Amino acid sequence: MFHQLIAPVFGNLAWSFLVAAVPIVAVLLLLGLMRRPAWQASAVGLLLALVLATTVWKLPFNLAVDSIAAGATFAVWPVMWIVLNALLLYNIAVKSGRFDAFCSWMVKHLPNDRRVVLTVVGFSFGSLLEGIAGFGTPIAITSALLVALGFSALDALVFTLMFNTAPVAFGALGSPVTTLGAVTQLSDVTLGAMIGRQLPIIAFALPFYVTTIYGGGLRALKGVWPVLLVAGGSFALAQFVSSNFLSYALTDVLSSLTSLLATLSYLKVVKIVPDPAFALRQGDIERPASTLQLWHGWIPWSILAVTVIAWVHFNVSSIGALKIAWPGLHNAIFITTYNKPYAAMWNFQPLATGTAILVATVITAVVVRLSPSHLAAALRDTLRQVRLPLVTTMIIVGLAYLMNYSGMAYTLGVGVASVGALFPLLSAFLGWLAVFLSGSDTSGNALFGNLQVVAAQQLGLSPVLMAATNASGGVLGKMISPQNIATGTSVTNLKGREGDVLARTFKHSIVLTLFLGVIVMLQQHVFPAVIPQ
Repeated sequence: MFHQLIAPVFGNLAWSFLVAAVPIVAVLLLLGLMRRPAWQASAVGLLLALVLATTVWKLPFNLAVDSIAAGATFAVWPVMWIVLNALLLYNIAVKSGRFDAFCSWMVKHLPNDRRVVLTVVGFSFGSLLEGIAGFGTPIAITSALLVALGFSALDALVFTLMFNTAPVAFGALGSPVTTLGAVTQLSDVTLGAMIGRQLPIIAFALPFYVTTIYGGGLRALKGVWPVLLVAGGSFALAQFVSSNFLSYALTDVLSSLTSLLATLSYLKVVKIVPDPAFALRQGDIERPASTLQLWHGWIPWSILAVTVIAWVHFNVSSIGALKIAWPGLHNAIFITTYNKPYAAMWNFQPLATGTAILVATVITAVVVRLSPSHLAAALRDTLRQVRLPLVTTMIIVGLAYLMNYSGMAYTLGVGVASVGALFPLLSAFLGWLAVFLSGSDTSGNALFGNLQVVAAQQLGLSPVLMAATNASGGVLGKMISPQNIATGTSVTNLKGREGDVLARTFKHSIVLTLFLGVIVMLQQHVFPAVIPQ
């Protein structure tokens, strides 16, 4: 059995930390500064990690290859299975005219002001998609919708990524919280409640923050701040109430629906005077080529919501599920930090969430009476769009698994945990790092969730608070994850420009994570009563 090394560089944790960070820094530099495509940057990071893992961390080569293969397999199923079927649903909506009808519905019912449209579509509607399906689904669909509404492709993707933060910890019907509870052996209900006492603060501020960035300064808030208050305030309130008193699994669905309905109702009662400087470019807005009634635009998303919620409620995913031990890797590595063997189990669920989305897609195709030729065209478009995101996701998740099994990720985690009293401030960056690597808050919680608990116990801090912070911090790393950026570029004609996207989201990711770190510091040292027991 291979025992992970935590400080292999001169026996010094600081030097080991710096060396372990090299693959991550390389990916960020290649993406953000050199503007290389995400798959190329990820591939370089993977090669660097492979060299360091086998030569410095002394991971046997066969175990290194096995760990990469295990990560790539997880990337295919269930992650990209979800994205594939979500893209197919999107393309069927496009081919059937329902997507254009949805765009026209938005144009008719929203003021001619890009700030309002961005908030309703990017924040409220995008959060609903995150709550139902998660992973890359809201990135792809919401950014494509904004482009169809007249936003530039780069703006649409950048601000979709920024908005896809507050709902992520409860995404895919609470999967990240369920996973966090499993790996930490803490109550998932308690963890959900704690997350629901952190993220509503971010959710409330997010519409104001994003609008300020989009509009180029505080003047962008003029005339629309009440709309932002309703959108962010209703979401934050519903997120807190649902996660603390109802069900964390339904938190995103309830909070996004509350925000969407509250904001649309407010706009119907209070007429916003649009600012001509932020008017939609009407000539760029796609119009339906048919005589479809505009409410037909809601059909695909309504079918998706009902199908996935019912799927989870009746626990369909568990039918036929198999837990497969990865040959040659399962329990072949000893996690020094946790003092236990490292399991390598692939949880194969043929009826996973991705399959639920496929069922919703088939139902949608039947309901809208999609012709065989249009269905074939939608399939072709989907396969074309998913190719590069699939490769990128397999590489970046393979990198994450390699760093996990070699011990490099634990070197980084232990290094951050060694800062003592400042740990609550930096705790959020552990989750941020985990999601940058894996592209998923669920996977990020599996990676560093227990490390947060171990560090908290050693430092006399709240294990519940630190574990929850891993999930909350992770959501702020999603906007810079190569996997999510690549998924967004696949439907916005920005392939190869992932670096341009990262360059615009990276600083905001850091700022918001630091903001969360301050919140956590205050919750630990000034307002400890907010931590649920």
